[in-house]
Amino acid sequence: MPRTPAVPGSARSADAVNEEIRALWQRSGGVLTPEGQREYERLLVEWAAAVKVDVRAAA
Repeated sequence: MPRTPAVPGSARSADAVNEEIRALWQRSGGVLTPEGQREYERLLVEWAAAVKVDVRAAA
């Protein structure tokens, strides 16, 4: 699966990022490697930014 860099203003929706987070956890069997942990942290930052955009768009 291609990795999209976390970029402020990312075009990906919170739902799309959340799906990638879920897939990461499923692939890992619930135990993240150090690389998986870094990926998870990057995805959380991207997800939080996407949620912020979604909230602003809904306002």
